[in-house]
Amino acid sequence: MKCPSCGYLENKVIDSRLNKESTITRRRRSCLACNHRFTTYERLEVLLPVLVKKDGRREDWNRQKMIAGLEKACQKRPVSRDNIEAFVDKIEKKLQDSGSKEVASQVIGEWVMEGLPDLDEVAYVRFASVYRQFKDVTEFVDELKTLLGSRNSNESK
Repeated sequence: MKCPSCGYLENKVIDSRLNKESTITRRRRSCLACNHRFTTYERLEVLLPVLVKKDGRREDWNRQKMIAGLEKACQKRPVSRDNIEAFVDKIEKKLQDSGSKEVASQVIGEWVMEGLPDLDEVAYVRFASVYRQFKDVTEFVDELKTLLGSRNSNESK
């Protein structure tokens, strides 16, 4: 691992810890040349299916792209980065469990639409407005009614 301070390649691991789900290893390191301390994260690399876009293009799964989109939807909302990461973990788990070599991006969009109300309802509306590409206010209001209807049916259970 290259030291971010001096670029030296030799360092020692001072501390290693797993996150709660045991999916990420956090390592504190110390450069052997300049003694600068820095943190690295290790994540198991899993082969995920290729995404098939609406226009037929194929694209590799990009976790950061999903996180960026969710952060934009959750902007100025009380949703932590950890909650967004956990949400994306669930999407990745669904991708792994699908066992497919290719998955339509619309399928992933629907998974996000299903789970987002539990994360944050305002983020759901923001995401839906972009994902569903509402053509007018009526479509937007219909989506809100659907959200409120599902919320009311969940509360009555």
